Amino acid sequence: MIHFVVFRKHIFVILFWLVFAVAIWINFQATSDNITAVFQTIVLSITSFFFTHFLTTKLLPKALRSKKMSVFLIQATVIIFALSFIYSLIFTYIEGSNKTVLPPNFSDHAPLLWKGFYLALPASFLINGAACGVKFYQEHGKIERDHILLQQAHLENQLKLLQDQINPHVVFNILNHIHILMRNDIKLADYLLLKFSDILRYQLYHCNQNLVPLDKDIEHVQNLVEVEKLRWGNELDVNTSWELSHKNLFIAPLLLVPFIENAFKYVCRLPGHKGYIMISCREKDNTLSFYIENSYSEMISHKKKDGVGGIGLENVKKRLKLQYPDAHDLNIESDHHVFKISLTLQLSDRHE
Repeated sequence: MIHFVVFRKHIFVILFWLVFAVAIWINFQATSDNITAVFQTIVLSITSFFFTHFLTTKLLPKALRSKKMSVFLIQATVIIFALSFIYSLIFTYIEGSNKTVLPPNFSDHAPLLWKGFYLALPASFLINGAACGVKFYQEHGKIERDHILLQQAHLENQLKLLQDQINPHVVFNILNHIHILMRNDIKLADYLLLKFSDILRYQLYHCNQNLVPLDKDIEHVQNLVEVEKLRWGNELDVNTSWELSHKNLFIAPLLLVPFIENAFKYVCRLPGHKGYIMISCREKDNTLSFYIENSYSEMISHKKKDGVGGIGLENVKKRLKLQYPDAHDLNIESDHHVFKISLTLQLSDRHE
Protein backbone atom coordinates (compact mmCIF):
# COMPACT_ATOMS: atom_id res chain seq x y z
CA MET A 1 0.00 0.00 0.00
CA ILE A 2 2.82 2.38 0.89
CA HIS A 3 4.61 1.62 -2.38
CA PHE A 4 1.41 2.36 -4.29
CA VAL A 5 1.01 5.75 -2.58
CA VAL A 6 4.62 6.65 -3.39
CA PHE A 7 4.09 5.58 -7.00
CA ARG A 8 0.96 7.75 -7.28
CA LYS A 9 2.88 10.71 -5.88
CA HIS A 10 5.60 10.40 -8.53
CA ILE A 11 3.54 9.04 -11.42
CA PHE A 12 3.50 12.36 -13.28
CA VAL A 13 7.30 12.68 -13.06
CA ILE A 14 7.75 9.10 -14.27
CA LEU A 15 5.42 9.62 -17.22
CA PHE A 16 7.15 12.93 -18.07
CA TRP A 17 10.58 11.31 -18.34
CA LEU A 18 9.25 8.28 -20.20
CA VAL A 19 7.65 10.51 -22.83
CA PHE A 20 10.82 12.59 -22.98
CA ALA A 21 13.01 9.50 -23.51
CA VAL A 22 10.73 8.12 -26.23
CA ALA A 23 10.66 11.46 -28.05
CA ILE A 24 14.46 11.75 -27.91
CA TRP A 25 14.90 8.16 -29.10
CA ILE A 26 12.59 8.73 -32.09
CA ASN A 27 14.55 11.87 -33.00
CA PHE A 28 17.95 10.15 -32.74
CA GLN A 29 16.78 7.05 -34.62
CA ALA A 30 16.13 9.19 -37.68
CA THR A 31 19.83 10.17 -37.95
CA SER A 32 21.70 7.30 -36.23
CA ASP A 33 21.66 3.51 -36.06
CA ASN A 34 19.63 1.79 -33.35
CA ILE A 35 22.51 1.16 -30.93
CA THR A 36 23.78 4.74 -31.15
CA ALA A 37 20.24 6.12 -30.81
CA VAL A 38 19.63 4.07 -27.66
CA PHE A 39 22.99 5.08 -26.18
CA GLN A 40 22.39 8.76 -26.96
CA THR A 41 18.89 8.56 -25.45
CA ILE A 42 20.13 6.94 -22.23
CA VAL A 43 22.98 9.41 -21.73
CA LEU A 44 20.87 12.44 -22.53
CA SER A 45 17.89 11.30 -20.42
CA ILE A 46 20.02 10.47 -17.36
CA THR A 47 21.93 13.74 -17.63
CA SER A 48 18.75 15.76 -18.05
CA PHE A 49 17.06 13.99 -15.14
CA PHE A 50 19.87 14.68 -12.66
CA PHE A 51 20.23 18.33 -13.67
CA THR A 52 16.50 19.09 -13.56
CA HIS A 53 16.02 16.98 -10.42
CA PHE A 54 18.66 19.04 -8.62
CA LEU A 55 17.11 22.25 -9.89
CA THR A 56 13.52 21.39 -8.95
CA THR A 57 13.97 19.46 -5.71
CA LYS A 58 16.88 21.34 -4.13
CA LEU A 59 17.17 24.84 -5.49
CA LEU A 60 13.54 25.76 -6.28
CA PRO A 61 11.96 24.80 -2.89
CA LYS A 62 14.79 26.55 -1.06
CA ALA A 63 14.30 29.71 -3.14
CA LEU A 64 10.54 29.70 -2.57
CA ARG A 65 10.88 29.38 1.19
CA SER A 66 13.66 31.95 1.48
CA LYS A 67 11.99 34.23 -1.10
CA LYS A 68 15.20 34.54 -3.11
CA MET A 69 13.87 33.94 -6.61
CA SER A 70 16.44 36.26 -8.19
CA VAL A 71 19.20 33.95 -6.95
CA PHE A 72 17.26 30.96 -8.28
CA LEU A 73 17.00 32.54 -11.74
CA ILE A 74 20.78 32.87 -11.86
CA GLN A 75 21.17 29.25 -10.71
CA ALA A 76 18.63 28.06 -13.28
CA THR A 77 20.42 29.94 -16.05
CA VAL A 78 23.75 28.33 -15.12
CA ILE A 79 22.15 24.87 -15.11
CA ILE A 80 20.45 25.46 -18.47
CA PHE A 81 23.78 26.54 -20.02
CA ALA A 82 25.59 23.57 -18.45
CA LEU A 83 22.98 21.13 -19.70
CA SER A 84 23.09 22.70 -23.16
CA PHE A 85 26.86 22.22 -23.24
CA ILE A 86 26.45 18.55 -22.28
CA TYR A 87 23.85 18.18 -25.04
CA SER A 88 26.35 19.68 -27.44
CA LEU A 89 28.99 17.15 -26.38
CA ILE A 90 26.51 14.29 -26.86
CA PHE A 91 25.38 15.54 -30.26
CA THR A 92 28.94 16.19 -31.43
CA TYR A 93 31.01 13.29 -30.15
CA ILE A 94 28.60 10.39 -29.90
CA GLU A 95 26.93 11.07 -33.24
CA GLY A 96 30.10 12.48 -34.80
CA SER A 97 32.29 9.52 -33.85
CA ASN A 98 29.76 7.19 -35.41
CA LYS A 99 29.81 9.05 -38.73
CA THR A 100 33.53 9.99 -38.56
CA VAL A 101 32.88 13.60 -39.55
CA LEU A 102 34.89 15.27 -36.80
CA PRO A 103 37.90 17.41 -37.74
CA PRO A 104 41.27 15.79 -37.03
CA ASN A 105 42.31 18.34 -34.37
CA PHE A 106 40.36 18.91 -31.12
CA SER A 107 40.89 22.67 -31.41
CA ASP A 108 38.89 22.60 -34.61
CA HIS A 109 35.87 21.14 -32.80
CA ALA A 110 34.86 24.52 -31.35
CA PRO A 111 32.54 25.52 -34.22
CA LEU A 112 30.71 22.20 -33.97
CA LEU A 113 30.44 22.46 -30.20
CA TRP A 114 29.21 26.05 -30.42
CA LYS A 115 26.62 25.06 -33.03
CA GLY A 116 25.45 22.14 -30.88
CA PHE A 117 25.30 24.40 -27.82
CA TYR A 118 23.25 26.98 -29.71
CA LEU A 119 20.83 24.31 -31.03
CA ALA A 120 20.52 22.66 -27.59
CA LEU A 121 19.61 25.83 -25.69
CA PRO A 122 15.87 25.77 -26.55
CA ALA A 123 15.59 22.08 -25.62
CA SER A 124 17.40 22.61 -22.32
CA PHE A 125 15.26 25.64 -21.53
CA LEU A 126 11.99 23.82 -22.31
CA ILE A 127 12.92 20.73 -20.26
CA ASN A 128 13.98 22.70 -17.19
CA GLY A 129 11.15 25.19 -17.60
CA ALA A 130 8.52 22.46 -17.76
CA ALA A 131 9.99 20.63 -14.76
CA CYS A 132 10.24 23.86 -12.74
CA GLY A 133 6.68 24.78 -13.68
CA VAL A 134 5.31 21.49 -12.36
CA LYS A 135 7.43 21.68 -9.20
CA PHE A 136 6.52 25.32 -8.62
CA TYR A 137 2.83 24.41 -8.79
CA GLN A 138 3.33 21.60 -6.27
CA GLU A 139 5.48 23.66 -3.89
CA HIS A 140 3.23 26.70 -4.11
CA GLY A 141 0.23 24.56 -3.22
CA LYS A 142 2.11 23.09 -0.27
CA ILE A 143 3.16 26.54 0.95
CA GLU A 144 -0.41 27.77 0.62
CA ARG A 145 -1.68 24.83 2.67
CA ASP A 146 0.96 25.45 5.34
CA HIS A 147 0.04 29.13 5.36
CA ILE A 148 -3.65 28.31 5.81
CA LEU A 149 -2.82 25.97 8.71
CA LEU A 150 -0.70 28.66 10.35
CA GLN A 151 -3.47 31.21 9.89
CA GLN A 152 -5.98 28.82 11.42
CA ALA A 153 -3.71 28.16 14.39
CA HIS A 154 -3.15 31.89 14.84
CA LEU A 155 -6.89 32.52 14.64
CA GLU A 156 -7.64 29.87 17.25
CA ASN A 157 -4.98 31.29 19.59
CA GLN A 158 -6.29 34.81 19.08
CA LEU A 159 -9.87 33.77 19.78
CA LYS A 160 -8.78 31.85 22.86
CA LEU A 161 -6.94 34.90 24.13
CA LEU A 162 -9.98 37.13 23.62
CA GLN A 163 -12.24 34.59 25.29
CA ASP A 164 -9.89 34.11 28.24
CA GLN A 165 -9.95 37.84 28.86
CA ILE A 166 -13.69 37.55 29.54
CA ASN A 167 -13.70 34.63 31.99
CA PRO A 168 -11.65 36.11 34.88
CA HIS A 169 -13.57 39.37 34.68
CA VAL A 170 -16.95 37.65 35.02
CA VAL A 171 -15.77 35.44 37.86
CA PHE A 172 -14.32 38.41 39.76
CA ASN A 173 -17.56 40.38 39.51
CA ILE A 174 -19.74 37.53 40.76
CA LEU A 175 -17.44 36.70 43.65
CA ASN A 176 -17.43 40.36 44.64
CA HIS A 177 -21.25 40.40 44.63
CA ILE A 178 -21.39 37.34 46.88
CA HIS A 179 -18.80 38.82 49.23
CA ILE A 180 -20.92 41.95 49.70
CA LEU A 181 -24.16 40.00 50.24
CA MET A 182 -22.58 37.67 52.81
CA ARG A 183 -22.65 40.57 55.27
CA ASN A 184 -26.33 41.42 54.81
CA ASP A 185 -28.30 38.54 53.27
CA ILE A 186 -26.91 35.03 53.76
CA LYS A 187 -29.88 33.39 52.05
CA LEU A 188 -29.49 35.50 48.92
CA ALA A 189 -25.73 35.01 48.95
CA ASP A 190 -26.29 31.24 49.14
CA TYR A 191 -28.62 31.40 46.13
CA LEU A 192 -26.10 33.48 44.19
CA LEU A 193 -23.39 30.98 45.06
CA LEU A 194 -25.44 28.23 43.41
CA LYS A 195 -25.90 30.41 40.36
CA PHE A 196 -22.20 31.12 40.37
CA SER A 197 -21.45 27.39 40.35
CA ASP A 198 -23.61 27.01 37.22
CA ILE A 199 -21.85 29.93 35.55
CA LEU A 200 -18.41 28.65 36.47
CA ARG A 201 -19.24 25.10 35.37
CA TYR A 202 -20.33 26.37 31.97
CA GLN A 203 -17.19 28.45 31.50
CA LEU A 204 -14.86 25.66 32.60
CA TYR A 205 -16.38 22.66 30.82
CA HIS A 206 -18.48 23.91 27.91
CA CYS A 207 -16.54 26.81 26.40
CA ASN A 208 -13.50 24.98 25.04
CA GLN A 209 -14.98 24.64 21.56
CA ASN A 210 -15.42 27.09 18.71
CA LEU A 211 -19.19 26.68 18.80
CA VAL A 212 -21.58 25.71 21.59
CA PRO A 213 -25.34 25.00 21.63
CA LEU A 214 -27.33 28.21 21.48
CA ASP A 215 -29.74 27.27 24.26
CA LYS A 216 -26.86 26.51 26.65
CA ASP A 217 -25.13 29.80 25.94
CA ILE A 218 -28.37 31.76 26.35
CA GLU A 219 -28.99 29.95 29.64
CA HIS A 220 -25.56 31.12 30.77
CA VAL A 221 -26.41 34.71 29.80
CA GLN A 222 -29.72 34.44 31.67
CA ASN A 223 -27.86 33.32 34.78
CA LEU A 224 -25.59 36.34 34.55
CA VAL A 225 -28.57 38.66 34.18
CA GLU A 226 -30.27 36.99 37.15
CA VAL A 227 -27.19 37.50 39.31
CA GLU A 228 -27.02 41.19 38.38
CA LYS A 229 -30.74 41.69 39.00
CA LEU A 230 -30.48 40.16 42.45
CA ARG A 231 -27.44 42.22 43.24
CA TRP A 232 -28.97 45.58 42.41
CA GLY A 233 -32.49 44.76 43.61
CA ASN A 234 -34.83 47.75 43.44
CA GLU A 235 -32.12 50.12 42.25
CA LEU A 236 -32.67 49.05 38.63
CA ASP A 237 -35.56 48.08 36.39
CA VAL A 238 -34.49 45.08 34.34
CA ASN A 239 -36.81 43.79 31.63
CA THR A 240 -35.87 40.75 29.55
CA SER A 241 -37.40 38.83 26.67
CA TRP A 242 -36.04 35.50 25.40
CA GLU A 243 -37.49 33.71 22.37
CA LEU A 244 -35.70 30.73 20.82
CA SER A 245 -37.65 28.93 18.12
CA HIS A 246 -34.84 26.59 17.06
CA LYS A 247 -32.68 25.13 19.82
CA ASN A 248 -30.47 22.99 17.59
CA LEU A 249 -28.27 25.92 16.63
CA PHE A 250 -24.72 26.82 17.60
CA ILE A 251 -23.02 30.06 18.56
CA ALA A 252 -19.53 31.16 19.60
CA PRO A 253 -19.31 30.82 23.41
CA LEU A 254 -19.58 33.87 25.68
CA LEU A 255 -20.12 36.17 22.72
CA LEU A 256 -23.02 38.04 24.32
CA VAL A 257 -21.48 38.32 27.79
CA PRO A 258 -19.63 41.64 27.19
CA PHE A 259 -22.93 43.32 26.21
CA ILE A 260 -24.52 42.25 29.53
CA GLU A 261 -21.50 43.37 31.53
CA ASN A 262 -21.29 46.66 29.70
CA ALA A 263 -24.96 47.48 30.36
CA PHE A 264 -24.83 46.77 34.10
CA LYS A 265 -21.48 48.48 34.48
CA TYR A 266 -22.47 51.76 32.84
CA VAL A 267 -26.18 51.96 33.59
CA CYS A 268 -27.13 55.35 34.99
CA ARG A 269 -27.80 55.32 38.73
CA LEU A 270 -27.83 59.03 39.54
CA PRO A 271 -29.61 60.17 42.71
CA GLY A 272 -33.29 60.62 42.04
CA HIS A 273 -33.15 58.63 38.80
CA LYS A 274 -33.88 54.93 38.64
CA GLY A 275 -31.86 53.30 35.95
CA TYR A 276 -33.18 50.69 33.57
CA ILE A 277 -31.90 47.89 31.35
CA MET A 278 -33.91 46.28 28.58
CA ILE A 279 -32.78 43.05 26.92
CA SER A 280 -34.38 41.30 23.96
CA CYS A 281 -33.06 38.09 22.42
CA ARG A 282 -34.94 36.41 19.58
CA GLU A 283 -34.04 33.67 17.16
CA LYS A 284 -35.92 33.02 13.93
CA ASP A 285 -34.88 31.26 10.73
CA ASN A 286 -31.31 30.69 12.01
CA THR A 287 -30.93 34.43 12.69
CA LEU A 288 -30.30 35.70 16.20
CA SER A 289 -31.46 39.24 16.98
CA PHE A 290 -30.00 40.57 20.20
CA TYR A 291 -30.85 44.03 21.54
CA ILE A 292 -29.83 45.64 24.81
CA GLU A 293 -30.54 49.17 26.01
CA ASN A 294 -29.62 50.91 29.23
CA SER A 295 -29.99 54.33 30.75
CA TYR A 296 -26.77 56.23 30.35
CA SER A 297 -25.06 59.28 31.79
CA GLU A 298 -21.87 60.76 30.38
CA MET A 299 -21.01 62.09 33.82
CA ILE A 300 -20.95 58.54 35.21
CA SER A 301 -19.08 57.04 32.25
CA HIS A 302 -16.30 59.62 32.47
CA LYS A 303 -15.51 58.38 35.97
CA LYS A 304 -14.72 54.93 34.56
CA LYS A 305 -11.10 54.39 33.70
CA ASP A 306 -11.71 52.65 30.39
CA GLY A 307 -14.74 54.65 29.27
CA VAL A 308 -18.04 53.20 28.11
CA GLY A 309 -17.60 50.23 25.84
CA GLY A 310 -14.03 49.53 26.91
CA ILE A 311 -12.10 46.29 26.52
CA GLY A 312 -15.25 44.13 26.59
CA LEU A 313 -16.87 45.65 23.51
CA GLU A 314 -13.55 45.89 21.69
CA ASN A 315 -13.00 42.17 22.26
CA VAL A 316 -16.44 41.22 21.02
CA LYS A 317 -15.93 43.34 17.89
CA LYS A 318 -12.71 41.47 17.15
CA ARG A 319 -14.37 38.10 17.78
CA LEU A 320 -17.25 38.95 15.46
CA LYS A 321 -14.82 40.01 12.77
CA LEU A 322 -12.87 36.76 13.12
CA GLN A 323 -15.68 34.26 13.63
CA TYR A 324 -18.57 35.89 11.74
CA PRO A 325 -16.86 38.02 9.07
CA ASP A 326 -19.84 38.09 6.68
CA ALA A 327 -22.59 36.91 9.00
CA HIS A 328 -23.15 39.68 11.53
CA ASP A 329 -24.40 43.24 11.83
CA LEU A 330 -23.45 45.18 14.96
CA ASN A 331 -24.74 48.66 15.73
CA ILE A 332 -23.80 50.68 18.80
CA GLU A 333 -25.58 53.97 19.49
CA SER A 334 -25.40 56.38 22.39
CA ASP A 335 -26.58 59.83 23.32
CA HIS A 336 -26.62 61.68 26.62
CA HIS A 337 -29.23 59.41 28.20
CA VAL A 338 -29.47 56.06 26.37
CA PHE A 339 -26.93 53.47 25.24
CA LYS A 340 -28.13 50.92 22.67
CA ILE A 341 -26.53 47.83 21.16
CA SER A 342 -28.15 45.70 18.50
CA LEU A 343 -26.63 42.57 16.99
CA THR A 344 -27.91 40.41 14.15
CA LEU A 345 -26.12 37.11 13.77
CA GLN A 346 -26.43 34.31 11.23
CA LEU A 347 -26.14 31.09 13.22
CA SER A 348 -24.92 27.69 12.16
CA ASP A 349 -26.80 24.43 12.62
CA ARG A 350 -23.56 22.45 12.47
CA HIS A 351 -21.20 21.85 15.36
CA GLU A 352 -17.86 22.64 13.69
